[in-house]
Amino acid sequence: MKKFVKSVSYMAVCAMMAMSLAACSNDEPNGGDGGEQSAKDIALKAAIDPYVDNTVIPNYKVMADEAIKLYDLCVKARDSFMEGDITTANGYIADACNHWTKSREAWELSEAWLYGAAADYNIDPHIDSWPLDKQALVNLLANASMMQQIGESGGAYVSANLGYGLLGFHAIEYMLYELSADGQTSTPRDLSHTLEGTAVTDNHMIYMAAVAEDLRNQCVRLEASWAGLDNVTSEKQQILTDNELEPTKDYGQDMKLAGQAGSNYQSLTLAAQQIIQGAIDIVNEVNVQKIGRPHSGQSTEDKNYIESPYALNSIVDFADNIRSVKNAYEGQNNDASISDYVATVAPDVDTEVRNLIQESIDNIMLIPEPFALHATEQTAATAMESLTKLETALDKVNDVLVNN
Repeated sequence: MKKFVKSVSYMAVCAMMAMSLAACSNDEPNGGDGGEQSAKDIALKAAIDPYVDNTVIPNYKVMADEAIKLYDLCVKARDSFMEGDITTANGYIADACNHWTKSREAWELSEAWLYGAAADYNIDPHIDSWPLDKQALVNLLANASMMQQIGESGGAYVSANLGYGLLGFHAIEYMLYELSADGQTSTPRDLSHTLEGTAVTDNHMIYMAAVAEDLRNQCVRLEASWAGLDNVTSEKQQILTDNELEPTKDYGQDMKLAGQAGSNYQSLTLAAQQIIQGAIDIVNEVNVQKIGRPHSGQSTEDKNYIESPYALNSIVDFADNIRSVKNAYEGQNNDASISDYVATVAPDVDTEVRNLIQESIDNIMLIPEPFALHATEQTAATAMESLTKLETALDKVNDVLVNN
């Protein structure tokens, strides 16, 4: 499951930052002594502020906004279905698919910054573990007591009582989409059809709406954690209050105050390194886990380790992960970026990273969908080769940040 990968990765980031502190502390006059900022500090500060304000926070806002709409439509689909109006319920399912896709896109575009709230609150594994635990779902739907409690308490109950393999984007995806018999096409689910040979029941719909509520809550928590609780809508504040999910810190402000008293980042260099390490982590995961495991096909578990298999969204997921690296490193809308600084002190490294980011995206997009039917082909191997080179190039950026 994805959750184990991420917990180990986050500990590695913390260790890296601790070890590099001594190496860069002498270059950081804003680390609390009140000295004049260096040219490096000025450049990194100019990159970090828009990274937080114009990349991270707007991305999480879209994710949360779309998750709210997704939940509302899942509730409407549930209620219509339970009232016997399948036609209306199917319309809501089709609309829900659109908002699942938009929220999903924003999430995948955020995976270069899975540190901070996503790691501290275990939101990453909570909403994005796969594959779906189908046997556990069968058992749950047959458990009258648990289903009654889900019906009564919704997202709060599933959040506290269900394993990650029954939560998040992929659980909802399983309910919203149906694959053709040959696995080549995906369409919004027709609730009058069977779901893998079983008729869709009220319990299926109750479960779907509850998981969508939990997803909404977690997405809102991510936005509020980086934007600050006072900077999200009153509706979102109420969602967090009702579910006792108010963030315990302002992660965006913490990064923007890097090098100042009270920030967890004792220097701007360390904050920049965290951004780059987040990019390295997701490049490695796409390479080794998301593409690599299905490509190896060494076991049934590997063959089934397909992200977004029901919506046939796997390739877009992978490419969006690397687009998140592009946005983190290069900035958006002509914002100042870490790339700008690296280009002034190690232009060859900057050019290499930029080229490999685009090469990786391009090669991923050449893998045919459905990924489940093409994972072992050469196109996947070629994308993995680009990702391996990109990870090495990003390691060079970390060296540049420490030594220049």
